[in-house]
Amino acid sequence: MEREPEEREPEQRGEAAAVSDFVERFAAELVVAGMGRMPSRIFSCLMAEESGVLTSAELSERLRISPAAVSGGMRYLIQVGLVAKEREPGSRRDRYRVLNDVWFESLTRRDELMLRWIRVMREGEATVGPGTEAGERLAESAAFFEFMIDELHGMLGRWRAHRAALAAGD
Repeated sequence: MEREPEEREPEQRGEAAAVSDFVERFAAELVVAGMGRMPSRIFSCLMAEESGVLTSAELSERLRISPAAVSGGMRYLIQVGLVAKEREPGSRRDRYRVLNDVWFESLTRRDELMLRWIRVMREGEATVGPGTEAGERLAESAAFFEFMIDELHGMLGRWRAHRAALAAGD
């Protein structure tokens, strides 16, 4: 027998409160890891949203924050590649989507960042002198990131295989 709407409301409110509590707990963990408070809350809210997509107004309402706070948080999340901005179909409104495979994509982008760091550190090593302490420090840092890139590629390949095995088990 289907419940009457009045009976569903307290249950839905309880579920909404539980989701809100999760969003704040996850956001707090992201803040501890170094992400800003507003981007953390926005990202957590998108992760907990069934569709993974919300408009600025929806985020503002759910998180009880200003549109300006949403805008600032989104700028950061888009810049670091955790969220994408898109047009709502048939509308002029923007909506924000947490990326599929967000962690995989985030680590893939770190590869590009580390390659730039390596290039600059190698230039720095040549500038300060390869035989100097500073030059050796820069060379070791560059070697560390080269090692990390190699390991990251292997790890991401293993993740793809593991994810495929998980999907095959469904």
